[in-house]
Amino acid sequence: RNTSGVLCICSPVPVGFLGQHLLRILLEKEDSLEEIRVFDKPRNIRGILSYKQNTHGSRLNYSHGDVSYSNLKQSIKKIKIACPLSYSLLYQHKRTKNVIKACVECGIECLLYTSSMEVVKGGKHLYTCSLRPTGIYGEGHQLIKDFYKQGVQRGVFALFTITIIKSVTYPLVYLGNVAWMHLLAAQALRERPEKVGGEAFYCYDDSPYKSYEDFNMVLFSEFNFRKARIPTMVLWFLAMFNDLMHWLLKPIYNYTPLLNSYTLAVVSTTFTVRTDKAERHFDYRPLYSWDECLARTKKWISTFPSENSKDC
Repeated sequence: RNTSGVLCICSPVPVGFLGQHLLRILLEKEDSLEEIRVFDKPRNIRGILSYKQNTHGSRLNYSHGDVSYSNLKQSIKKIKIACPLSYSLLYQHKRTKNVIKACVECGIECLLYTSSMEVVKGGKHLYTCSLRPTGIYGEGHQLIKDFYKQGVQRGVFALFTITIIKSVTYPLVYLGNVAWMHLLAAQALRERPEKVGGEAFYCYDDSPYKSYEDFNMVLFSEFNFRKARIPTMVLWFLAMFNDLMHWLLKPIYNYTPLLNSYTLAVVSTTFTVRTDKAERHFDYRPLYSWDECLARTKKWISTFPSENSKDC
């Protein structure tokens, strides 16, 4: 695999999440990789340097700054594959344009873009493909920590429990398998660009289809959390109230509660993916089985502060 470098843009999500899994698998599986360049926000430097020190990270080089065209162009010189990992909703369009422009100007051969399940597009002058994780979980997921804290503080698992719609399910995917799909897609882009370029791929593995709250109950099965029975209408009024407060406080405070009209719509709607497209295009098969995904995530959860800890 003639890969001279990979650019991972982890903004605003620190390398401790999807980027960490991607870096780990790159270092473990890609022996011929000469260099990995990480371009991130300055506030994430501690996590990246810590990760480099605790792994065989001699090929890992870090730079930081805002995602401007000039900064990106300087960082991606002489690399062959760019892999931006950006989950910013407010500036994602502008940042994506900066990444594509810098890739074109620097002669980057392939662009692997991590998208969301809402929108995905290919490119015209650059071989690209989009990977679309429908819902992700695993070590480093901040929401899992937040759910745990909520359960400890209240003694109840009560984020979104919608009892009226019992059949709502979602396909959640383990982060390690998402990272593995990134690597296989990047290799396929270089070897078979006419087949993979311009395509969109949903990320999938063997994780069971469940609602968010039921899936979280599986992850936290060793704790005595119970579900709170909150009527859908009450959740709807709370979501509308939070939307209103967000709008009113926007000039002076960034009020961003987890429950709003958008998140309520997401957890109230079944989303189903049945596909083997990634396997057909670049021989993807999950690197981790469901049992391994669950065990690895639960092992990470077991490191959380105990119920009596003030850090919860």
